[in-house]
Amino acid sequence: MTSDSRARARPSSSGSEVVPGAGPEPTGFADVGLLTPVAVGHDALVSDAAVASALIEAERGLVRAAVALGLAPASVAAAVERGAGELERALDVGALAAASVGGGNPVIPLVAQLRDAVEAIDAHAASWVHRGATSQDIVDTALALLVERACAAVCVDLGRVIAALAALAAEHRDTVAVARTLGQHATPTTWGFRIAGWIAAVRAARAELRAACDAVPVQLGGASGTLASFVALYGEDAARRLPAAFAHELGLTAPELPWHVARRPITRVGDGFTTVLDALGVIASDVALASRTEVGEAVEPAAPGRGGSSAMPHKRNPVLSVLIRSSALRAPGLAADLHRAAALAVDERPDGAWHSEWPALRELLRSALGAAATAAELAEGLTIDAERAAANLALTGDAVVSEQKKLTGAAGAPEAYTGLAGAYVDQILAAVRRDHSQEDT
Repeated sequence: MTSDSRARARPSSSGSEVVPGAGPEPTGFADVGLLTPVAVGHDALVSDAAVASALIEAERGLVRAAVALGLAPASVAAAVERGAGELERALDVGALAAASVGGGNPVIPLVAQLRDAVEAIDAHAASWVHRGATSQDIVDTALALLVERACAAVCVDLGRVIAALAALAAEHRDTVAVARTLGQHATPTTWGFRIAGWIAAVRAARAELRAACDAVPVQLGGASGTLASFVALYGEDAARRLPAAFAHELGLTAPELPWHVARRPITRVGDGFTTVLDALGVIASDVALASRTEVGEAVEPAAPGRGGSSAMPHKRNPVLSVLIRSSALRAPGLAADLHRAAALAVDERPDGAWHSEWPALRELLRSALGAAATAAELAEGLTIDAERAAANLALTGDAVVSEQKKLTGAAGAPEAYTGLAGAYVDQILAAVRRDHSQEDT
């Protein structure tokens, strides 16, 4: 369970306020981020209110699809839109959660409330709410909407990470530092090359995430995944066309088949977000190590109240890196939960495996949202201390180029033994410029 955005409105990555739901604050246990500080300020897109909003949007989309195919009159869509809007503004998410226990999912009580809201406007239109659908159609489609929205926000922040790191890599293209292998001094490298490696990993992870999220389809199968209800209501031809119309209304992908128990869309997304957190985790780990007192080559951006210790006033802890690492360390387990659920998705609707997927997926999205925003702040304020890098390089003396002496019989200056580091930095920076050029067009 994540925090409810209605209790505290959050800015989106674009700076605009995101409050996907409204109404009374839910009662009972609510996770406001006390033990997951990385998510505080960044998780409104996956809050309980956001989930409820996505469920309602899925119901709206299904009605709009029926209207678009000429199966329902336009007046039905207008009444449902109005009723859904009124419900969303007044919805008590806590009460909805309590009512969900009886049926095992929130769609059953939500549909009843939506029908009541629409019936107050147009009794005929109310009969079109959830027509032919099953709860899994709406839950899975709502999850697809959450995934799409979280992916967009994460990719915006990853773009900030890449841009900031590119500037830092260019600045430190030739800042020589000692490389470390198995925790000990190795041959010389450059900070620019190290940062270029971070950029390459983030770029690749962002591309994988986009591909996974772009492929997440709507769900529409009816009670057992055969669309029998829609064939009975509209005929075979219209039933075949309805999933694509549904997807179009929601800006999602049309499914090849109903995927009630074929959970690859979810596991692929989970892997995509985990890959992003892997890449960010490496950056955070490197920065945390480089900011150690005895190393001192990297310094996180300062901010009031950040990095202090309750017992040791002299400390400036690498808190941003710590928070990012906390998400990166949890991600593989959450992704494993999704794969475990997928492997146990039996029959035509799983008896518990599907339900276990929801909190794991949402917590993974929440972790990625928080870590990406935090990584953007870290990258935009990170500084490299070239003098400390030089001092650490000198600790090993001539042994830092012992490989060169072994290979050639002579050893030169460390700064002359960095191989293709500079060329690789240039290569990555050129790729980043191409990315920007393509995005601009």
